[in-house]
Amino acid sequence: MNAQPRGLKPPLKILLCSPRGFCAGVVRAIDAVERALAKYGPPVYVRHEIVHNRYVVESLKAKGAVFVEELEEIPQTDAPVIFSAHGVAKAVSAEAQSRNLLAIDATCPLVTKVHREAEIHWKRGRRVLLVGHSGHPEVVGTMGQLPEGAVVLVESVEDIKNLSLDDEKNLAYVTQTTLSLDDSQEIVSALTKRFPAIVGPHKEDICYATTNRQAAVKEVAPNVDAVIVVGSPNSSNSQRLREVAERAGAPAQLVQGKSEIDWALFSNITSLGITAGASAPEVLVEEIMDAFAERYEISVETVSTADESVSFPLPKELRAMA
Repeated sequence: MNAQPRGLKPPLKILLCSPRGFCAGVVRAIDAVERALAKYGPPVYVRHEIVHNRYVVESLKAKGAVFVEELEEIPQTDAPVIFSAHGVAKAVSAEAQSRNLLAIDATCPLVTKVHREAEIHWKRGRRVLLVGHSGHPEVVGTMGQLPEGAVVLVESVEDIKNLSLDDEKNLAYVTQTTLSLDDSQEIVSALTKRFPAIVGPHKEDICYATTNRQAAVKEVAPNVDAVIVVGSPNSSNSQRLREVAERAGAPAQLVQGKSEIDWALFSNITSLGITAGASAPEVLVEEIMDAFAERYEISVETVSTADESVSFPLPKELRAMA
């Protein structure tokens, strides 16, 4: 009988989550920067990371995008300034207008929907509770749609117990679009229990892409030894995918690229789930799969839980080029 060749790679079954990676809001935001560069030439200024992904940001920098955290970092210029997919407070738009900056708003339309809901509730005399994570740019932008104090941030069920509000009969809630469905349902359930008259969104605020990616992970995680989530640590929806995988029973690691893989976690596995956050490009997923193919004899199966056909039009300033 022939001896097995030395260094024969062990088999590894990869279950590839679908949908994964870029959502329509991210595609629109990245396209906006690239179209602006084509239309106006570099530099194009971008306030905050256009999406939370280092690879995307670095590739746009190489094309002439200049990323800043605040408008004060931008010199007086005719160059366009693009607001990121996460949305901005009204004060930021007002500052851009007062400086006569050419502002192009690449806020995801699903985030804009939350902004409008919050504003309508406030105009109807309701105090707005925002379910979200403190400091996340989307939360900062949503709270900044209304006067200071008009929005109360709720991060946990514990926060609800400690709430002290003047008028408990005139309340409404909105949510950050990239939360874990399970966590947000728990918080919303506690909110409606404590404040039975609270008004919620007509349609779920958590975006379709977040919902779909979490559903795919829930399907895959119980059937694999471990999960890799491709995404950035400051990406809320990527962090939630990691939590969803772990909650479903699979050890999970969030990585930005192959150099971050903790091989000790994946040393004795025979099956692996792979997904990617909504701001992670597919090229990074392929890079991760190639890294595993160097160590394992891989077979790949796609597990699909939804078909996505959503697309959003570009900001109006850039539509003529589309």
